[in-house]
Amino acid sequence: MRSLGQRVELLKVIAHPVRIRILEELMKGVKCVSDFEEFLEISQPNVSQHLSLLRRFGVIDFYVDGRLKCYFLVDPIIPDIMEILKKDYVKGLPAPACCPVTKKGVYPGERKR
Repeated sequence: MRSLGQRVELLKVIAHPVRIRILEELMKGVKCVSDFEEFLEISQPNVSQHLSLLRRFGVIDFYVDGRLKCYFLVDPIIPDIMEILKKDYVKGLPAPACCPVTKKGVYPGERKR
């Protein structure tokens, strides 16, 4: 199980538009740096920096095929996180019954003043 600190760090690492797009592409399968350059429209050094960070935190890994570095996902939580981020929620959660907004119910815990 990941510690709270590890969960926070994972979220920080993936919380960048370029890295989210990289992860979405890797969910489709193995990609090399030139594949990322084409669809991200950023320089190879910039792509490599993002890939390096994701690799350093154990989110992705690579293998070498001739002159190509081929990247793939290794952290099993990533597809779950990406799917949740894609969900479109129609409405928010209901207010609790003891909420001042609904003016109903009583707070279930002990009130501290």
